[in-house]
Amino acid sequence: MLKYNIIIVFLLVIFIIDNLRFSRMILPMGQKSKAIQLHRKVRGKIEIKAKIHLQTKATLSLAYTPGVAEPVREIAADSKKVWDLTMKGNTVAVVSDGSAVLGLGNVGAKAAIPVMEGKCAIFKEFAGIDAFPICIESQIVDDIVLIIKNISPVFGGINIEDISAPRCFEIEDQLQDLGIPVMHDDQHATAIIVLAALLNAAKVAKKDLSALKIVFSGAGAAADATIRLLSLLQPKDIMVVDSQGIISRTRQDLTVHKKQLLKITNKKDVSGTFADASVNADVLIGLSRKGLFTQDIVKSMAENPIIFAMANPNPEVTYTDAKKWDVQIMGTGRSDYPNQINNSSVFPGFFKGLLKYRISKITDEMKLAAAYAIANLVRKPTSDNFIPIIFDKRVVPAIVNSLKKFG
Repeated sequence: MLKYNIIIVFLLVIFIIDNLRFSRMILPMGQKSKAIQLHRKVRGKIEIKAKIHLQTKATLSLAYTPGVAEPVREIAADSKKVWDLTMKGNTVAVVSDGSAVLGLGNVGAKAAIPVMEGKCAIFKEFAGIDAFPICIESQIVDDIVLIIKNISPVFGGINIEDISAPRCFEIEDQLQDLGIPVMHDDQHATAIIVLAALLNAAKVAKKDLSALKIVFSGAGAAADATIRLLSLLQPKDIMVVDSQGIISRTRQDLTVHKKQLLKITNKKDVSGTFADASVNADVLIGLSRKGLFTQDIVKSMAENPIIFAMANPNPEVTYTDAKKWDVQIMGTGRSDYPNQINNSSVFPGFFKGLLKYRISKITDEMKLAAAYAIANLVRKPTSDNFIPIIFDKRVVPAIVNSLKKFG
């Protein structure tokens, strides 16, 4: 009996240690405390600040009554003047329903606020854009679409954020005639930065883009947009693997958007597991969950493999393990490792360009132009530096300039 009790205690200790280790992987305890302290101290990362100091009656009479009646009349007579006489021309709404926040899942509208505030702070810091978080309690497509339509007069662009698939596709599709650009950041900004990274990573690996076998783990919103954008380069093959295996024509459980992906992926209609798909792959792109890229899978890839492990906060394979397994060309979504592949490098400049050139709809050509502009900033890519960091002050102007021809 004592023997069995010792075994049970031993297993419990292992379980506790493993769970403690997992919690530290998400964020070290000290960092957790600092993050909470920061947010409690500032009580929100953004604020409303007046551009005009209302310190005299003369100024007040111009900014408000009676002077404010004049721009009202101008806009009423010609609605296009709203862009020049109000905040609209430099303002973006960051809209979420809290259904797919970071890697935390459906946490709801209130819990989504810190992330949306963070997005808004990034807009302001890196592109000088005024952005405001709009977190909606409803997770019904029609409700969200109606709300966005009705608040759109104030904003020059709509950044849809952290809304789960397939609803994010439906919402974005229904808003394309809004008259201002609507972009699901998780999809399109991710696609742009992945393409930019791949353009340079392929140079480092000395691989031709048209000869690449690319395998995706994950088939959510970000993966869907990235697959579609990469397919425009016509690589040798793209294979997509979800939690049930390779997306193929033999599958009977595919959603509408996964069926659509079959038009541009899995040319040989291969079935099987992620391990099967990864054999002789040139590129693995992870937009799924931590720990999925095992040593056996990595070792089965083609010579000089490229790995983008972008699950957050913990990637599909750790940077340390990838290097230990002789992977030289590696990128993650994290800022504490080389080659951060993160949509935060894209959306400030992309929206700045959309606003500057009054672009009302986003096209694939715009996304391609932005990706090449980002990639071209690294003139001599290496395994430790093939994508510019978000703090590179050339990134935003480069993206903005890439959109000029579309205005």
